[in-house]
Amino acid sequence: MNRWKLRIPEGVQDYLPEECFNKRDIEESIRNIFFLSGYEEIETPSFEYFDVFNGSSINIEQEKMFKIVEAGSRILVMRPDLTMPIARITATKLNESLLPLRLSYISNVYRYEELQIDKQREIAQAGVELLGVAQPEADAEVISMAIQIFIKLGLSDFQIDIGQVEFFKGLIEESKIEPEISEELRILIDQKNLLALRAFLENVNIPDRLKHIFLGLPQLYGGVEILEEAMKLTQNPRCIKAVENINQVYNILKAYGLEKYISFDLGMVQSLNYYTGIIFRGITSNIGFPLCGGGRYDSLLSEFGYDIPATGFAIGIKRLLISLEKQKKLKKIPPIDILVI
Repeated sequence: MNRWKLRIPEGVQDYLPEECFNKRDIEESIRNIFFLSGYEEIETPSFEYFDVFNGSSINIEQEKMFKIVEAGSRILVMRPDLTMPIARITATKLNESLLPLRLSYISNVYRYEELQIDKQREIAQAGVELLGVAQPEADAEVISMAIQIFIKLGLSDFQIDIGQVEFFKGLIEESKIEPEISEELRILIDQKNLLALRAFLENVNIPDRLKHIFLGLPQLYGGVEILEEAMKLTQNPRCIKAVENINQVYNILKAYGLEKYISFDLGMVQSLNYYTGIIFRGITSNIGFPLCGGGRYDSLLSEFGYDIPATGFAIGIKRLLISLEKQKKLKKIPPIDILVI
């Protein structure tokens, strides 16, 4: 027998009955929270033109996309992300709708990732996009929704790390360093690779004061006292405004009674072209990967000809399943007690 008949491709999986039951149950719980929060569900095609995912504000490397050549030589890709298709839909089909728009999805995305632990190539996601609101209330709304989902599903021992990319951007602007150097610096800080960061900064021609700040960024992590410490590091107006923005969002979350789930990380500096303000991720001690991630991306929709602010997040369903299993929170399939024939 052909051995490939008995296998599946790397990076995908079969969901057996109990795991499939829990996956569907989790998805339905999340869908219900989205709906009750006023988010309307939409669905996008599994493959789109490559052009949708190609732009200055887009942070997906084309090497990670599964490509298909259409008859006539147009390049299609299996969608590696859902935010860009939603931006396309908003700009072309919902551009006359009353703002703000609250949209949700539960779908798969496809990315060609290196095969490590949990590096799936078919990724089940659930997420929301809040479009047309620039105020901190919008960022607080999506962060609080992620927290509500984790609480509803019975997840314990989790927290939401909040950062702000404008703090790092302000320091880069002040440093006047080239984009290639700033990108390498961003990667080392985001990875919290202190040894490599120290060695790298020795060869960067910027004042020692800024080197000291950059070297300390990976350690600007913890409770609300981190924000006070950050304000003392610099007088840069852009940096100060970024910390004030985090404080505004935190005060709203505190008013919601959710402050115990919040921590801060100014060394979390994800894609600078894509994100434009608040960023966040949900983490737990049970797995070494974020359960969810998101933030503000005010420049993205202008790539599609509709210049409005936006924020949102996505939850990885598989990672959520793993975490709930480790915390022994998965359900058993209900038994059938009566059979009528």
